[in-house]
Amino acid sequence: MAVAEKQGRVKIRRMRRGDAARIAELSGQLGYPVTVSAIVERMKRLKPASQQAVFVAEMAGDVVGWMHVTASRLLEVEQRAEVNGLVVDETVRSQGAGRLLLEEAERWAKQHGCKSMSVRSNVIREQAHRFYERYGYEHYKTQKAFRKKL
Repeated sequence: MAVAEKQGRVKIRRMRRGDAARIAELSGQLGYPVTVSAIVERMKRLKPASQQAVFVAEMAGDVVGWMHVTASRLLEVEQRAEVNGLVVDETVRSQGAGRLLLEEAERWAKQHGCKSMSVRSNVIREQAHRFYERYGYEHYKTQKAFRKKL
């Protein structure tokens, strides 16, 4: 399904398998280096479509950004969506791609019954914090993140 959202030179659409190399490259810019083959494998596991979506931003036919959004059904709060990843190529930032990706994810979330949208952002990503605040997101909690390898 192509999303026909356009503004100026930026077009937003659903991710396709052929986007894997560019998604991997942009993931590296986000601080998460990954191989193309790993992205392809991860893309295969992104199911069901009712719980998540990946959108890409194109400029002049080239993928310049991507966003992964998921819907979460939690016991303690109403169904909400979360931005799991958002990156725009550093060479074209502040040209509208990030905003359009965020708007498309919010539309998707509403269509899937989500009542709110959340995003977690590393404390060192001050530019990203200002981006989200510009579009109505409020800093509501500071927490520590824990991880265990399995």
